[in-house]
Amino acid sequence: MTAHRTPFTALERGTPFAARHIGPDAAGEAKMLAHIGYGSLDELTAAAVPEVITSTEGLRLPEARSEAEVLAELRSLASRNRVLHSMIGLGYYGTVTPPVVLRNVMENPAWYTAYTPYQPEISQGRLEALLNFQTMVADLTGLPTSGASLLDEGTAAAEAMALARRVGKVKGGVFLVDSDCLPQTIAVLRTRAEPAGVEIEVADLSGGIPAAVAERGVFGVLLQYPGASGAVRDPREVIRQAHGLGAVVTMAADLLALTVLSSPGELGADIAVGSTQRFGVPMGFGGPHAGFMAVRSQFARSLPGRLVGVSYDADGAQAYRLALQTREQHIRREKATSNICTAQVLLAVMAGMYAVWHGPEGLTAIARRVHRCAVLLAAGLREGGVDVVSDAYFDTVTARVPGRAAQVVATAREHGVNLRLTDADHVGIACDEITGRAQLAAVWTAFGVAAAEEDLAGLDERTGDALPVPLLRTGEFLTHPVFHRHRSETAMLRYLKRLADRDYALDRGMIPLGSCTMKLNATTEMEPVTWPEFAQLHPFAPLDQADGYLTLIGELADRLAEITGYDTVSLQPNAGSQGELAGLLAVRAYHRAAGEGHRTVCLIPSSAHGTNAASAVMAGMKVVVVRTAEDGGVDPEDLRAKIERHRSELAVLMVTYPSTHGVFEEDIADICAAVHEAGGQVYVDGANLNALVGLARPGHFGADVSHLNLHKTFCIPHGGGGPGVGPVAVRAHLAPYLPSHPLQEAAGPGTGIGPVSAAPWGSAGILPISWAYLRLMGADGLRRATQVAVLSANYVAKRLEPHFPVLYTGPGGLVAHECIIDVRPLTKATGVTIDDVAKRLIDYGFHAPTMSFPVAGTLMIEPTESEDLAELDRFCDAMIAIRGEIDKVGSGEWPADDNPLVNAPHTAAQLAGGWPHPYGREEAVFPAGTGSQDKYWPPVRRIDGAYGDRNLVCSCPPPSDYDG
Repeated sequence: MTAHRTPFTALERGTPFAARHIGPDAAGEAKMLAHIGYGSLDELTAAAVPEVITSTEGLRLPEARSEAEVLAELRSLASRNRVLHSMIGLGYYGTVTPPVVLRNVMENPAWYTAYTPYQPEISQGRLEALLNFQTMVADLTGLPTSGASLLDEGTAAAEAMALARRVGKVKGGVFLVDSDCLPQTIAVLRTRAEPAGVEIEVADLSGGIPAAVAERGVFGVLLQYPGASGAVRDPREVIRQAHGLGAVVTMAADLLALTVLSSPGELGADIAVGSTQRFGVPMGFGGPHAGFMAVRSQFARSLPGRLVGVSYDADGAQAYRLALQTREQHIRREKATSNICTAQVLLAVMAGMYAVWHGPEGLTAIARRVHRCAVLLAAGLREGGVDVVSDAYFDTVTARVPGRAAQVVATAREHGVNLRLTDADHVGIACDEITGRAQLAAVWTAFGVAAAEEDLAGLDERTGDALPVPLLRTGEFLTHPVFHRHRSETAMLRYLKRLADRDYALDRGMIPLGSCTMKLNATTEMEPVTWPEFAQLHPFAPLDQADGYLTLIGELADRLAEITGYDTVSLQPNAGSQGELAGLLAVRAYHRAAGEGHRTVCLIPSSAHGTNAASAVMAGMKVVVVRTAEDGGVDPEDLRAKIERHRSELAVLMVTYPSTHGVFEEDIADICAAVHEAGGQVYVDGANLNALVGLARPGHFGADVSHLNLHKTFCIPHGGGGPGVGPVAVRAHLAPYLPSHPLQEAAGPGTGIGPVSAAPWGSAGILPISWAYLRLMGADGLRRATQVAVLSANYVAKRLEPHFPVLYTGPGGLVAHECIIDVRPLTKATGVTIDDVAKRLIDYGFHAPTMSFPVAGTLMIEPTESEDLAELDRFCDAMIAIRGEIDKVGSGEWPADDNPLVNAPHTAAQLAGGWPHPYGREEAVFPAGTGSQDKYWPPVRRIDGAYGDRNLVCSCPPPSDYDG
């Protein structure tokens, strides 16, 4: 008798990655299928997914590879990028990420797998980190209220333009932009202004506001400080003139420069915007980076995006939360003033921690060294006979070399340095934190003045600074103790750990959020993001230095097109909301090119995510709401009526598929056909693509355009509320109208709508994550992941249905990849609210599902394919136990105003004091047999949101506030 022989080829590849990504094993999968009454995944798929949309052919993707093989491929791609020392500037700079921050924030799943802090009691760590960010920005800009980050500098400037128009006194006029603003910012402004009916006027404001412009009326002004050329000009006279015209003044400022230069607030500006990239965040070929906006106090409640505020919990302890959440787009919809849905939380945390690590003295020292490099550089050029354009600058100088600029740039490149070719006669040179003697020498050599290197000490001795004395910063900043007490690595490490321990992220347990797909973010996918070849490339580097990136971007775009059934994909949008806007702008441009610019009506189901309506308004469209039918789909009769009523002006239908209610609509193909027959386009929101990959393709069942959420379906982590990537995918007739970029022609079509993000390929630095996911999974793995996602949702729905009504189902009582359970009847009968259930789940060790969206008083649950059966059962057991607790309230066993639900969550501190409640301490904190060994303890009790909104505090409170 011989031993069983396993072929070597079967052994050498190891366990397929799909088996690591997908949670349930074969036994678990069989148990789940049996529970819902199906014999196989294919049988379930056939029953759940309408035949009319099902793809008959498999995905044409490369065969799945092992983790080691994929990392080797990525190493090969990375090696094809040439990372020269960048001195291009234009808002992107070399920086040193403190290793303690790199390892313990950027590379730490406790930080990058967290969700948006809508459940503040279990988000206190990242909320404190964001409050640090807000304090840092407010202090440096001299404006009292800062948001919790925006997407990048260009879009932050566009948000400031919209804010100025909204709150300013001038109801008309132009938005005046200084010609020394960053060119990509000006381009983004033009993209955003045109559909909003805003006229952009670009002018040289060094001599003040031109009289001809003033006569036309000016509602807002944008200044760059320092300018793109590097020049530092005193803006006070322009600001005085602008205010005299009733205009709102925005300054796009460099935070590092603000450690040595007067702040925008001190100079009279109303709004400050910019990027925090150079505060320890790698360039990443353009992103992701945290933009910022700070405003005067009177504009605080109009600030776009998210704002972290201070409130109190049930014991009166200070606690943090997102303030003014009623501004969020899922509530305001077409009345929203911005379509911003996410922030750049992970990157904002990094930038804030950079300031915590260095403190004001360290930041100032970095700034002075950067400035000194620029001064020496300019002095060497001048002594070598080169004309330096500005006498006052911070880190960037512009040299005039008539007819020689291209030659100088090329020579510098041969010596390992990238400079900015401004035009035929001018070269821009930017210094940064990592500029040193070698780079100065390379630049001097490129200009033909290498002798300066030989007398660097003498040059330093005889050269003064180039910061204008009237603009030097006076007074202290970053005075809060948080920016002073973590100087040793031990202290910093413990601070980061302490904050992480206050949060709940995927490294602790399941986050079953409907519509937000919190699946595995595999370590193999994440690892390449911090490789220097991907992390340290400037977005405007010559493309022959980015061959690896361009190959990766092209392959990812092609594979996403294959998966979705579209023809072309743009990866530029750096958030789902920006993908929506780009798609709608493409539709608008298509209609206008066809001579049908009057088509401006956008039909949107009432159940749609609020950013749909907000994006439509920003794209210059009129929103018409379509009713939702009782089964959770679009009401076909109302849709037909709206199509007929608006036939001549119909631009587009925006619909989420599967529906936001978690069901596959049977008549989606008919809906698409009806819209097309009326001359409109169909936009399928890709938020729920996790139910379609490998099973159906929107581009094949009638859709014309979709945005995709790479931070949902394609494994880029949510990062506590960002980063994200929202590519836009289109059929061929819309491809000419995809985003483009003036600084990189290869980033989009020449006929495109212009840029929707500051960088040509958006948040390119995290695209290796999704590329790796597709390469690891292959076609079969992706299809199976989708099938298991649908299986998991149906298993949860079936287990909970006897205890909570499942609100919407499709044929056979099945849901798609998420389900909605209804708590409203229980609330009516017992007084227990949806908030009580969500907070009680914390005591059981869970993050709550999505609350009250798309239906008030419900929970939308999406388990994803990554959770195994044990975790699914743990969640279902917790929900069933909570139902039992609700019954105790309903029966009168527990008082309606004093029970574990209304008092949840319970903290460890509560156990140490008196216990006045009619239930036991153990029942409070270890409910239904919840184990004590791995207990997650919330750091605060339930937070008073109304107090925080009425009393807006958005920067670090003094330590004395913690004492009482």
